[in-house]
Amino acid sequence: MLSRPSPGAVPTNCGNGPESLRGRIGGSDLAFLLLTASCAGYALVRYGEAMDGYEKAILIGAVPALGWMAWLWRPLRTLILVCGGSALLAVWLYSGGAGLDQGNLLRADNVLILKYLLSSQSAILWMSCLFGLATACYWIGFISPTSAWLGTALTWGGVYAGFTGLLVRWREGHLMGRDIGHVPVSNLYEVFVLFALVTALFYLYYERRYVTRALGGFVMLVVASMVIFLFWYSFARNGQQIQPLVPALKSWWMKLHVPANFIGYGTFSLAAMVGFAYLVKFHGQTRSWKRLAPMFLLGAALCIEPMMFGSRHVSVTWALYFGVGALVVGLILALRGPIARQLPSLPVLEDLMYRAIAVGFAFFTVATVLGALWAADAWGTYWQWDPKETWALIVWLNYAAWLHMRLIKGLRGVVAAYWALAGLLLTSFAFLGVNMFLTGLHSYGTL
Repeated sequence: MLSRPSPGAVPTNCGNGPESLRGRIGGSDLAFLLLTASCAGYALVRYGEAMDGYEKAILIGAVPALGWMAWLWRPLRTLILVCGGSALLAVWLYSGGAGLDQGNLLRADNVLILKYLLSSQSAILWMSCLFGLATACYWIGFISPTSAWLGTALTWGGVYAGFTGLLVRWREGHLMGRDIGHVPVSNLYEVFVLFALVTALFYLYYERRYVTRALGGFVMLVVASMVIFLFWYSFARNGQQIQPLVPALKSWWMKLHVPANFIGYGTFSLAAMVGFAYLVKFHGQTRSWKRLAPMFLLGAALCIEPMMFGSRHVSVTWALYFGVGALVVGLILALRGPIARQLPSLPVLEDLMYRAIAVGFAFFTVATVLGALWAADAWGTYWQWDPKETWALIVWLNYAAWLHMRLIKGLRGVVAAYWALAGLLLTSFAFLGVNMFLTGLHSYGTL
């Protein structure tokens, strides 16, 4: 069972010491690298004619990248193998045993495993349910540590189901037609699934690295909010339907730009919730509600944003969401004392927040550069001050300033935590608010 670090100390496994998550390269690491290389080689030989030079380069480059990441964090290796195996099983079931090049989407209603487990909609529904249960278990874990362990297991299950669902969705699109199939990162439904998965996966990495499960309830709250959106978007707007790509998205740049962007979004969200946990820890013994007012207002502001989804007027669904969300924030603040006692020390929370923002900033920077290159390829210019581009720059400048103030000016403590939490408001508006209220060239999907 994971235990909390000693107060005031950063865990020894944050570096390259004896408790580091990675070790020397072993036979299993080489076997995994050989397996991924063999799969990539088969794909190049079998489907190379359908790929252009850039796509072949991405496929070849993915082999050492996956090998390196799986060596850094070995649970990722198991996740890749299990998700890949499940996706291949789903592809085979869709084909009815006739070969990977054949398939019929109608089998999703007739084959038991596809209908209830491995079709993309079934798998993503399992992901949503598991993430919701994991959130509850993490919070119950403040009373019963066994429940926190179950929260970790359920989060891993949700990550497995979600990634399997995205892989199978990729195949389902091609079964619908050659012009319809695409990497499932093109519309609002798909990127919200990716957003939730990236946030949860990075949390699991830091959970093991910092040897604590006490932050699971905080981080999984934002993942649970994404799950609520997915349910609403599927049932109210039928957003789960696979649609052909618009011409601007028919580019290999999308395969790089969008994942890098959402690694940034996911880690920024993680940092914001760690910042919230920091403030709960810091104010754990205070009896003054005036000091807690900024925390409540920020939390309520994050809850109120979805009320505007779909229209410019308040809907009953999202008004209820706001009410429940504000109540949850209020309960956390009311129970801040016992919660604070089980959270990691302030230096640990501060270090985790910094590392998450640093990782997110690096990927968001790469995504912004890739986006500029994509724009030049699609529209003939690198930058047009489109609303989405402008707000992406605002988000980038926000976190650049945060890192600058920390590294150069020694920014620490409550100000840094409030800044990280407020940063989620900027990130949320750049992600969704721009699409709802401003017109431009960019859109992940209609609301």
